[in-house]
Amino acid sequence: MMHVANANRPAGRIVAVLAAAAAALLPAGGAVAANLYLASIHRHTTLASTVTPNGDLNPYAVVVAPVSIGKLHAGDVLVTNFNNVSNLQGTGTTIIDYTPSAGKAALFASLPQRLSQCPGGVGLGTAMAVLKSGWVIVGSTPSSDGTTKTKGPGCLIVLSPDGQVATAWTGSDINDPWGNMAVIDNGASATLFVSMAGFDVPGPDVLDPKTGDPVTVNKATVVRLELSIPPGKPPTITRETVIADGFGQRADKDAFLIGPTGLALAPDGTLYVSDALGNRIAAVADAKTRTTSAGTGRTVTAGQLLKRPLAMCVAPNGNLLVTNAKNGQVVEVDPNSGKQVLAQWIDTDQAQSPPGNGDLFGIAVKPDGSGFYYVEDDVNTLMEASR
Repeated sequence: MMHVANANRPAGRIVAVLAAAAAALLPAGGAVAANLYLASIHRHTTLASTVTPNGDLNPYAVVVAPVSIGKLHAGDVLVTNFNNVSNLQGTGTTIIDYTPSAGKAALFASLPQRLSQCPGGVGLGTAMAVLKSGWVIVGSTPSSDGTTKTKGPGCLIVLSPDGQVATAWTGSDINDPWGNMAVIDNGASATLFVSMAGFDVPGPDVLDPKTGDPVTVNKATVVRLELSIPPGKPPTITRETVIADGFGQRADKDAFLIGPTGLALAPDGTLYVSDALGNRIAAVADAKTRTTSAGTGRTVTAGQLLKRPLAMCVAPNGNLLVTNAKNGQVVEVDPNSGKQVLAQWIDTDQAQSPPGNGDLFGIAVKPDGSGFYYVEDDVNTLMEASR
């Protein structure tokens, strides 16, 4: 989604109201608040524009590079663009690379609009990972007119550390890679968890007669991809397993697609999934090893501060950080208790209603844990939240 920028953002009253609402969900005692990650975050800084020389905009994925190789430096922040210069969704072909030590952004990759290995073309979404070997895996959810009416099933594109296309992965389990990836990376092998949200989704004009909304298709999945990474060669898929399915997915004129977006892997092997249409966080047990689908998983928490949850990551304290699609908040969730323990307004653009509505997408914790990176779609910028 793309909005007109609004530089006037009076946030004080909004933040105060939110703090009171969040406090009502907290157990009594200052010690508890002291352990909350968002309670330590006080500064929000604009780092760079995400608009590329070809005019691509609408930043989606946010990923931190773990290694220095090729164009990449360890700690660099990579951001995809989902829209082209005409603001058509599913047509963005570029990735920017922001280097914190230099305070500068550069173009990491510019892909062709049409890629023979990728059905439907290229539209770079929220699914992206940078491996320790330097290979970048990025999802394409393409369209030719900016809506799901012309979308293709897309693919997962493998880029070299220099941003060049090495190969692309397709198959019956890959249909519009949509959510931010969770990754287990062992160097010579890796495991990716990716949500797919394009199965049988029609155009946004096909409406449910009962609700008047675009029809919901309960076929979105989470796929586990196990990779082999030979020295000096691109990764290959050695096994793929659907570990969750049946999530809601539907077309949307503003957001292109709505489906499961956030994926975050806990140390115990539980994969947490933000079920956007269900307005909940789900848990998939034994995600690293299971051989069958867990369906739509166990509900960890739902409703309350969640307003169509999107991207998600694990904070240093073990809690989940979840961006909202329907306002400019990030929500902290204790996955063990299921409590939504705190929320913070990180985009208060009042050109939207509620403030920040439709502005937030990717999120990634900084390597030292002192804050997190996110993007603001309304002004096409990479942001840093810090202490």
